[in-house]
Amino acid sequence: MPPKMWPAPVATDPVRGTVQVPGSKSVANRALLLSCLADDESTISGLPLQARDIKLMIAALRALGFGIEQLSDPAKRAVRVTPRPISAPATVACGLAGTVMRFLPPIAGLANGEVRFDGDAEARTRPMTAMLTALTRLGIEIDDGGRGSLPFTVIGHGEVAGGTVDIDSAASSQFVTALLLSGANFSNGVQVRHRGGKVPSLPHIRMTCKMLAQHGVEVSESLQDRHRADWTVMPGPLRALDRVVEPDLSNALPLAVAALVTGGEIVIADWPADNLQPGNEVIELLGQLGATTESVADGLLVRGTGRVRGINLDMRDIGELVPTVAAVCAVADAPSKLTGIGHITGHETDRLAALAAEINGLGGDVSATSDELLINPRPLHGGSWATYRDHRMATAGAIIGLVTPKVLVEDIETTSKTFAEFPQVWRTLVNPAAEAAGRL
Repeated sequence: MPPKMWPAPVATDPVRGTVQVPGSKSVANRALLLSCLADDESTISGLPLQARDIKLMIAALRALGFGIEQLSDPAKRAVRVTPRPISAPATVACGLAGTVMRFLPPIAGLANGEVRFDGDAEARTRPMTAMLTALTRLGIEIDDGGRGSLPFTVIGHGEVAGGTVDIDSAASSQFVTALLLSGANFSNGVQVRHRGGKVPSLPHIRMTCKMLAQHGVEVSESLQDRHRADWTVMPGPLRALDRVVEPDLSNALPLAVAALVTGGEIVIADWPADNLQPGNEVIELLGQLGATTESVADGLLVRGTGRVRGINLDMRDIGELVPTVAAVCAVADAPSKLTGIGHITGHETDRLAALAAEINGLGGDVSATSDELLINPRPLHGGSWATYRDHRMATAGAIIGLVTPKVLVEDIETTSKTFAEFPQVWRTLVNPAAEAAGRL
């Protein structure tokens, strides 16, 4: 069956409005896991409960024996988490969620029995070798048939010694986070020593450290440079903690740049003043692209002029934002160079190759190397935009469609990975009158 194509709505006027984005997937899946390992029940609210990655994490934690009960008030989007002993045998369906396939194997080592991990076909190509090797060095038995990828089985023996382990996490910061999240439950804690290529996405590792500290865990970082960094988690109990998950800033950025591209104004509701995500980096990025931002009572106000500036930017720490930024730069007034992003070739798809192929397919001029994108703006035309089952590719296509008629985005529903409401929110934002009349 051919893929379903979504006509990206064109903005005929400057985009204006206030938008509410769902809670952060990155924060939510860390919070769910930490609450399952805590010393008492807790409540997590503000969850993006319709997002596929959240559903997968909740189902996986339930499969491991933890209690997760959705509370009745839909406005709170909340669950009650009850810590329980880890059960095995069990099967964990990872889908295409890196947080599930990487965060849960260390915990599975604490079970008494086998826990099998598998996921979507695309997930079997995502990097895991360094992670599985590190788990083996920490005393966790792994049966992966020598593949270094999904599917694999963790054979738990009830406890994990832990200790010091070297790992090259240049392919994904999630390797470090996974070991840190479970380290307090290892007999000797864990010291993760990154040695190798430049570690990406440091703000996400620091998000993990901050959340561990909020649960009362002793955690420290020693960063010499991007090639050598140590993180230590001491053994001990996790204090139960009720938490409200902050809005997902990666999902907020496409909405913010809609104002930039069309010369409009957008308020991102409930923008956190003290955030776990790289909020300051997002605001700085918007400014470099040509937007102005202002904190207002409802959240963050983003204003655009309709002019997008070309940029030269190292995005190693904010690689998740590359598809959005590349789409914006494709309609900028000058060339752009995005560097330090080789690690995103191992995300849901090879995002460097995918972005170059799709923008060029609409008449653009994008070159991808092993670690960067070179974007020379050209007049774009309509056509199909493949998403590769990647939610960020889908929203990138929608952005280009704001100012390029007849862009058809393949499988827009892939945005349900983290933002199930995206198609309706986007249509309403871009053309509220037509959406109200049922014409989009």
